[in-house]
Amino acid sequence: MSVVIETTLGDLTVDLFTDERPVACLNFIKLCQLKYYNYNLFHTVQQGFIAQTGDPSGVGNGGSSVWGVVEGMQKRFFEAEYIPKIHHSSAGMLSLVSAGKNLVGSQFFFTLGENLTSLDGNHCVIGEVVEGHEVLRKLNDAIVDDNFRPYQDIRITHTVVLEDPFPNPRGFQVPSRSPSPSAERLQNGRIAADEDIDETNGKTMEEMQEMLAEREAKARATILEIVGDLPDAEMAPPENVLFVCKLNPVTTDDDLEIIFSRFGVVKGCEVIRDRKTGDSLQYAFVEFEDQKSCEAAYFKMDNVLIDDRRIHVDFSQSVSKVTWRGKGRGVVGDGSQLDFNNLRESNGKKHESKPRKRGQEDRRGQGDRRIDRKRNDEQNREITSEERRKAREQRHREQREREDRGRRNNTQRSRSRETNIRHNERYERRRSRSNDRNVDRRRPTSPYRGSRYSPERRRRESQRDRSEDRHHRTQANSQSERRQAERKYKEKESENVSKDRKRAAVEEERASKKRSKRAKSSSSESSDSSEDSESSSTDSSDESSSDERSKRKKQSKSKQKKSKTKRKHKSKKKHKK
Repeated sequence: MSVVIETTLGDLTVDLFTDERPVACLNFIKLCQLKYYNYNLFHTVQQGFIAQTGDPSGVGNGGSSVWGVVEGMQKRFFEAEYIPKIHHSSAGMLSLVSAGKNLVGSQFFFTLGENLTSLDGNHCVIGEVVEGHEVLRKLNDAIVDDNFRPYQDIRITHTVVLEDPFPNPRGFQVPSRSPSPSAERLQNGRIAADEDIDETNGKTMEEMQEMLAEREAKARATILEIVGDLPDAEMAPPENVLFVCKLNPVTTDDDLEIIFSRFGVVKGCEVIRDRKTGDSLQYAFVEFEDQKSCEAAYFKMDNVLIDDRRIHVDFSQSVSKVTWRGKGRGVVGDGSQLDFNNLRESNGKKHESKPRKRGQEDRRGQGDRRIDRKRNDEQNREITSEERRKAREQRHREQREREDRGRRNNTQRSRSRETNIRHNERYERRRSRSNDRNVDRRRPTSPYRGSRYSPERRRRESQRDRSEDRHHRTQANSQSERRQAERKYKEKESENVSKDRKRAAVEEERASKKRSKRAKSSSSESSDSSEDSESSSTDSSDESSSDERSKRKKQSKSKQKKSKTKRKHKSKKKHKK
């Protein structure tokens, strides 16, 4: 059994408990068929609690049951069922509003939260929402005034009964069409649901720009709250703290405190420094005792020269080092001093103390107060420049120790890596030898000869492994030795190359001298005979060494002898003829 309730925000589908609440469901269904709820106003919307409607006048004190509409106002209320009990356990429960003593009429509400046990037993639950929970979320987010009345109207536009299992009461007539809204139902409205709201109407340009800037600031604050930098978007920064930037790295806290103390009492001055090195980050925060001194310093100290630097001064927008005590109210800590603890760690949380036995509170109270006094004295004590210098030296020393420790760890890792590589190489060599043995296995002629278990072979293998390990160990002692050997090798190579070049130059000079001598000797021999000169000139051009030159001389002599013998033979033949 379902009823669809159409509103200006969307449609709601409700399943009714007709078996558990028959009389109350009959009243609700018949009122929906009479279109009694059309144009009814949601006159009360409490976030996380209820959204109430059902009064035609929109005030919250009217409405009548179906019997009061049909028979008269003497039957405006009727007694509803309360057994079996149905609890307001979740959001979207539909209940008739009780006027007291289990008497209900036409008004009803939707629950907007879970486990609303305060409503159990007072109001009659008749159904629950099965579709349209997004409409309930919109109802929950409606903007209301101090009396929980929405500024913009939220109305029921129409109701549709999907099935009616109950008979009609006496004198009940269903209207042929939905009635038009009456003046009584529309008189208590504020801003119509379909009316466009112009927030800039009647405002000047400056006011509109200010409104836009305020919205942007709220949006940025909300983003910082979501990220976790702010505990609340409406939190205000301190008004007695100045932000100073563009400082010289040599400027200290004491210097700034002396300079800014001319405007009033300075409660605290801190130059922000790097956590590891202790060097200045070139900005600081100066806290004054009152706001007037802070404003005077803001107007006088901007763009002032300090330690050869033009500084910039502005009001502090940081809330990371103050104690939060409410929306826009809490920037002051205990004793009217800023609390420089982390805001996220002390965000209004109370420290839970363990329960003490009787007699321990008096005895431990004085000790706790003494410890708190010491802690406050340590926090309020100013740090001198000598202590700051010692702390910086201590940080530098710790950093160097950490670096040395990391360097030693790296060398140990490299050594262990080299040993692992040697072990892996040894394992691979043994594995390859065993595979070769398995592939090329021969039949042994004796029980031990050639077998893998023979003592001679095991001894030879162990000696080979030792020699190979020694060889590899000597080859890869350390990276520094290898680099040094490579450097020496390159130097030797360069020296050898230079020597070879010098030697080649000397040989070329000698060869040129020898060629010139050969050319002179060939010119002298050409006068003896043309044939001999031609052969000697061709041979002298091709000679390149002393051995070749001697060979050619012998050949030329032998030719001369042959030519002489030929001439003698020719002359003898002529004489014979």
